Amino acid sequence: MTMSLLRIATRKSPLALWQAEHVAALLRAAHPDLAVELKPMTTKGDRIQDRSLAAIGGKGLFIKELEVALEEGHADLAVHSMKDVPGELPAGFVIGAVLPRADPYDALIATRYARLAELPHAARVGTSSLRRQAQLLALRADLRIEGLRGNVDTRLRRLEEGHLDAIILACAGLVRLGWESRITARLEPDICLPAVSQGVIGIECRSADSPTRLKLAALEHAPTRTVMEAERAFSGHLGGSCQSPIAAHAVLAEGRVVLDGLVAAPDGSRLIRDHIEGAAADAAALGLELADRVLRAGAGALLDSLRTG
Repeated sequence: MTMSLLRIATRKSPLALWQAEHVAALLRAAHPDLAVELKPMTTKGDRIQDRSLAAIGGKGLFIKELEVALEEGHADLAVHSMKDVPGELPAGFVIGAVLPRADPYDALIATRYARLAELPHAARVGTSSLRRQAQLLALRADLRIEGLRGNVDTRLRRLEEGHLDAIILACAGLVRLGWESRITARLEPDICLPAVSQGVIGIECRSADSPTRLKLAALEHAPTRTVMEAERAFSGHLGGSCQSPIAAHAVLAEGRVVLDGLVAAPDGSRLIRDHIEGAAADAAALGLELADRVLRAGAGALLDSLRTG
């Protein structure tokens, strides 16, 4: 009997390969008659490491080549960290399934200090995220934020070599790579609200590919989809991009969604934050309403200044 085949386009970074292998294993377990193979690729976001993502066009650079592979029929699926996926997918594509969300919070990693408050005056903190930068500077204006790109091991090496006093990474990536022990402290959302969809693995496919979408249905985690839709609606309505310090985090409990959202000035001089609660069935509508609230509170002018500045 000939087994059907699914080809997964993935970046070549260790974390991306882990995520793609994880999805492949889940698909094989759900469909024993299915063969799955990986097609590792290098994206523009991976090739350009000497500039910030904001300077070269945003996180979407990590997925464009993967979508081209889907469009040209060289792959059937692409596996993404959903925090890297722009608010609107290109026509003809869909997120066919999302997996259960991992730890969505940010992690402080330091070798000599146990908490953010213990970092010395003017400590050097590595991150290329404007979202993280804004919230850290709002809390500690004395910190010196330094750009930090590359794979997780590259970033950890910069800390170990003494170039930085601390770095900020996503908890989810560290846990997936087996480096949970490197987490010095989890940054609770009142300190650093996470990126939109942080910790969520999404599987993209062609919207017209019904057989593949049917196979992916076995992997879908509905609660994660609900909170993701709330967060992405919030960011999408704001026109969120890598150049915009926007954060959102939703939780689901007893059929209700609680969503926190934030827009900030990159230097931390202003944070506009609000929250909303409502029925899970209204997740996307809640995200839109919360976005309208922060826009009325001044986020619109702030975001416009960032786009034109």
